[in-house]
Amino acid sequence: MALVIKDRVKETSTTTGTGTYTLAGAITGFEAFSEIGNGNTTYYGCSDGTDFEVGIGTYTLSGTTLTRTTILESSSTKITALVNGAVSASTAVTVDNVSGGTL
Repeated sequence: MALVIKDRVKETSTTTGTGTYTLAGAITGFEAFSEIGNGNTTYYGCSDGTDFEVGIGTYTLSGTTLTRTTILESSSTKITALVNGAVSASTAVTVDNVSGGTL
């Protein structure tokens, strides 16, 4: 599938650990990851307020998930996932871009 980049996509996730993010709905004023399209990849960022992760994820409509396809950078000493797998309900999984499009 395609690498798709959209503006103002932001959802919360209650996922813990280093696995796939289960998305919990768009934050008010933002779009849902469904805008990316089933099976497409996108850049994402995730933070729990202390730790962060930036990567390329694959969106799946069934189960509304974002799979960590490639982790590009994190606040961990190893590029694997958030320190202690910390992702809380207040965490926002986002994708930001100046202009949308498909690459």
